[in-house]
Amino acid sequence: MAITRDELAHLANLARLRLSDEEFDTMQSDLNRVLEHFERLQALDLAGLELTSHSVDLHSIWRDDFPVRGLDRHDVLAGAPEVQSGLFLVPTIIE
Repeated sequence: MAITRDELAHLANLARLRLSDEEFDTMQSDLNRVLEHFERLQALDLAGLELTSHSVDLHSIWRDDFPVRGLDRHDVLAGAPEVQSGLFLVPTIIE
C-alpha cells in the first residue's frame, strides 16, 4: 500500500510542514519504503512462536540495592561555617 501524493500533502499540512517538491518526493519515497517493510512484516507466519518481552534474554547487570551507612551528622556539620539546631546555617537570599 503506497502513500499517494494527496495523502502525503494532507499529512504535511497536519504537521504544519512546508516541503519543497524535492523534499516532497524524498519524503514520499521514504514513507513508501517504510510501508513496504511493514507489509513484509505482516506477511510473516508467526503462529506457534512464544511471546517474549524482549528479543534477547536479558538479565540485570546492576548490583542489588541495599542501604549503605551514610556520613555521620556531626562529622559533616564540623566542616560547616555556621550551624544552628543541627542544620547548616546559610545566608538569607530572599527578602
